[in-house]
Amino acid sequence: MVNFAGSGVGLILLAIGQTLVAACACADMVRALSVPRSHRRYLASTVFRTLAIPSIIATGASVLIDAMSWSWTDVGMSMFVMVAIIFRLHHGKDEDSWWKGKGKKLARWARHQFSSGTRVAPAAG
Repeated sequence: MVNFAGSGVGLILLAIGQTLVAACACADMVRALSVPRSHRRYLASTVFRTLAIPSIIATGASVLIDAMSWSWTDVGMSMFVMVAIIFRLHHGKDEDSWWKGKGKKLARWARHQFSSGTRVAPAAG
């Protein structure tokens, strides 16, 4: 895995992951500095909620790569970033974003799609 991280493709993937984390952190900063109930805060909260999980995954991969290469300073810094994103994700539950209420709507849609199995068309007479 460390050899893959040092390859061209691995470096590109790590750079994309770092960019994702930076965009997530910037959206969180805009969200924190925006006026409550404003459109700007709504957009920043939506972007943060959208990028938070992929950012946590990218940072986790970076932590594993750093741990395998025995770079403990990098492990500590990446763990700090990952914990900060998780903390901000769990503490901003009351924020209004596009994702608010989507869980129930998606569950209702899935229940409707998968309920009653297959429907058989009536036989043509």
